[in-house]
Amino acid sequence: MFIDQVNVYVKAGDGGNGIAAFRREKYVPKGGPAGGDGGNGGDVIFQVDEGLNTLMDFRYNRHFKADRGENGMSKSKHGKNAEPLIVPVPPGTTVYDEDTGRMLADLTLHGQQAIIAKGGVGGRGNLRFATSRNPAPNMAENGEPGEEKNIRVELKVIADVGLVGFPSVGKSTLLSVVSAARPKIADYHFTTLSPNLGVVDMEDGRSFVMADLPGLIEGAHEGVGLGHQFLRHVERTRLIVHVIDMAGTEGRDPFTDYVKINKELSRYDKKLNEKKQIVVANKMDMPGSKENLEEFKKKLEQEILVYPISALTKDGLKQLLYGIADMLHQIPKSMDPIDEQIIIKPKVQEEPFTISRDDDGAYVLSGSKIERIFKMTNFSSDEGTQRFARQLRQMGVDEALRKHGATDGDTVRLLDFEFEFID
Repeated sequence: MFIDQVNVYVKAGDGGNGIAAFRREKYVPKGGPAGGDGGNGGDVIFQVDEGLNTLMDFRYNRHFKADRGENGMSKSKHGKNAEPLIVPVPPGTTVYDEDTGRMLADLTLHGQQAIIAKGGVGGRGNLRFATSRNPAPNMAENGEPGEEKNIRVELKVIADVGLVGFPSVGKSTLLSVVSAARPKIADYHFTTLSPNLGVVDMEDGRSFVMADLPGLIEGAHEGVGLGHQFLRHVERTRLIVHVIDMAGTEGRDPFTDYVKINKELSRYDKKLNEKKQIVVANKMDMPGSKENLEEFKKKLEQEILVYPISALTKDGLKQLLYGIADMLHQIPKSMDPIDEQIIIKPKVQEEPFTISRDDDGAYVLSGSKIERIFKMTNFSSDEGTQRFARQLRQMGVDEALRKHGATDGDTVRLLDFEFEFID
């Protein structure tokens, strides 16, 4: 089964907790601090494996979770960093953040990697907090939580040539006679429900990959029929081969078919207009095809190569394949660097915290920075709690609460933690 789009949940590993420990040493208060830092959590990394050609593995496993870092140990020992979780994906995989719609990665080359979710940093042990004023601190940090995301993984087939056209125009038959591929062929629409790939080997030693893409109908750019499931794969091809039923066996006009499909390609992505294209006039063995071909050529407003063939009788195939190979020779193999380069825009500077009111009148603190500080605070020690209070004060939380009308005794809520505001 060919799977080309899945929704997946990924969770990077949390950082390990730092610990508060002490060594025994004469004349040093409590022996001196000796708590080690926690290890970093594992990243979730997608890596291209050219041996894969579908997202089938994601059908059975939609959750990927990396290991957390090891906790710090006594004698100033650092906890072990967790190994990253490597998830193999086929070439042509694109990853999007479901919540923001932002592209996270566009993976095309074998061995290429992208960090989809970053592991949390390990918490610091009490050795890190020793100062001249407090030589033996009894506090340590918890590990930072790893990133978690809901992502959409899409596969865009990478092929040199993409066969496009209305259903039942002979795309699958053409692929089956020029390569070793064996796509399903039948006399009804949408026999091909997923792309089929075949390698075409020429007599002169040249070769190229051809993809038989699912049939296209009007409205595909809006998702009608197979819609985007089809159009997504056209983006990766270097050359579009437009297959047309020149005999009009289903009562359609060949030139009208040609115009409709090009409109669908343009409406989906105007950049597809810039791709090289040739026309294959198929079913030339059928009655009326020669007359239709003459009319078709008269209506063409631009110079475009038209190859008359019969995929059934194999007439004209040699000229077609050599024409495709010659045109591919003129088209660079590398992707357009402007189209394929992912430009990472700097993150918008978020406010360290925001204040809102709950229905019960409590003041609610939220924000990535303040929540990160909260999660990394170990409230089991008085020193850790006091440090958290100082951090809030330095961030300006106290002053901001006063401006919002907070008074002595009011409840302040941060995630699942509640405390009283003291002016």
